Amino acid sequence: MRRRILLRLSSATLLALGLVSGAAVAPIAFAQPLSPGLVTAMQHDLGLSAQQAETRLSQESVATRLMPAAQRAAGAAFGGTWFDPVRGKLVVGLTDERAAAAVLATGAETVPAKLSAAALDATKTAIDSYAKAKAAPAGISGWRTDPRTGSVVVTVKPGANDAEVASFLSRAKQAGPVTVVTGAEPQTFSAGTVGGDPYYINGNTRCSIGFSVQGGFVSAGHCGGAGSSVVGWDGSAMGSFAGSSFPGNDYSFVRISNGWYTVPVVLGWGTVSDALVRGSRVAPVGTSVCRSGSTTHWHCGTVLGLNETVNYSQGAVYQVTRTNVCAEPGDSGGSFITGDQAQGVTSGGWGNCSSGGETWFQPVNEILQAYGLSLVTA
Repeated sequence: MRRRILLRLSSATLLALGLVSGAAVAPIAFAQPLSPGLVTAMQHDLGLSAQQAETRLSQESVATRLMPAAQRAAGAAFGGTWFDPVRGKLVVGLTDERAAAAVLATGAETVPAKLSAAALDATKTAIDSYAKAKAAPAGISGWRTDPRTGSVVVTVKPGANDAEVASFLSRAKQAGPVTVVTGAEPQTFSAGTVGGDPYYINGNTRCSIGFSVQGGFVSAGHCGGAGSSVVGWDGSAMGSFAGSSFPGNDYSFVRISNGWYTVPVVLGWGTVSDALVRGSRVAPVGTSVCRSGSTTHWHCGTVLGLNETVNYSQGAVYQVTRTNVCAEPGDSGGSFITGDQAQGVTSGGWGNCSSGGETWFQPVNEILQAYGLSLVTA
């Protein structure tokens, strides 16, 4: 029987939510029904009634459609735009009231602006350039243009008042008007690389994370070739394959970025507690071993043989370890662990987790040696 390589091809569905246009009055009727749950979500998160949510959506639709025309009407006096939920209208800041009549004719309202949008953008661009030349200190959370205050707002983390922050703020103020506010430290909403978790290659192939290593994680080689892009379980970009070998071997190294970080954990999927990884001592034949993967989650068995050659339809893979742990498509690359010792990444096998079968894994120590990697341990 030819062994199956345990990856899964999945189709992605893209959902687009659009609001339709209507007359330049508020509220307007929508030509198509709103997306299910949208009004309910706005009621919950914005504290609105159903009618208020529907009215606001129609007003925002009008404002969105008016914005390009209102900016053109303002000309050089354009000081930025924003939606005012109290008025239910698009508001345009103007540095010259002589442009007001033309803007009002579009259906927007006007207010005086201290600085033009072009001048604000120039100030922010100058701050950006300084930050690129000399990295912004850790105490600075970010900066943005704010047409309502006519300044660039720089957010400083609470308690950050060191010399580097002071120097950055001094340089920023030389570029133009700056308002300093305090705000919490921002973090990306990515996650740690956890053994057994799914990841997706080039948008359509799902495999499982093996183990976290310094700079990324290791997985199966047949999951993707060097350079292939990778996204995580939440759809956010993770990085790309820095190295991959298959057949002959069946291992890969994915280098991560975009806010993802490494953790020494293998997912227990609620079947058991998540397992900490503390090393990679090789388990002998007969030793119990457990596997974590994104399709069949957590299953255990025993080591049946070391240093085997398995002959897939794509070619032979050498020096793999044979087990009687079941696996299914999508589990490829996932973690094999004995106690707290990493053993290897899921390669292929036969059978399934309903009727049983056998699965081979590529030993993790060989992968670490091949790419000069260090396992992330607790």
